Amino acid sequence: MKTNKMKKVLIALDYDPTAQKVAETGFSLAKSMDAEVILLHVISDPVYYSSTEYSPIMGFSDYMGVSQLQLDSIEGLKNASQHFLDKTKNHLEDETIQTVVKEGDFAESILKVAKDNHADIIVIGSHSQKWLEKIVMGSVTEKVLNLTTIPLFIIPTKKHK
Repeated sequence: MKTNKMKKVLIALDYDPTAQKVAETGFSLAKSMDAEVILLHVISDPVYYSSTEYSPIMGFSDYMGVSQLQLDSIEGLKNASQHFLDKTKNHLEDETIQTVVKEGDFAESILKVAKDNHADIIVIGSHSQKWLEKIVMGSVTEKVLNLTTIPLFIIPTKKHK
């Protein structure tokens, strides 16, 4: 049986504190296959970044030196998101990691970046912590799963009691 080598892994990171787990697990998967890594964050609605429950950018315990004023514009959000992806890249200790920040629908943007970059697998977290978030955002992971032809590696991130 002939198998195709997985050469590119797209890791989609959201603003949730569990993003670090998704990044680390996806990176381990990619390294086990000697594959390239692309980290992606999608900015969909600036309202999600104004939450006081956690840092506006994917689980950091501080605002990474980014003022709330900077988070009020799309350009500010893009810069803050890029800063987060760069910090994640440094945390993973691999300078070859590509980073991409996109604006638009979460699922559609993930699928477009995966297709444009010829990703062989998409790594994404699955969590639903608040009923309101699920109603407002829907399930990004479920939408990606229903629309993709690219294999998914879904990392459960919901906290168990």
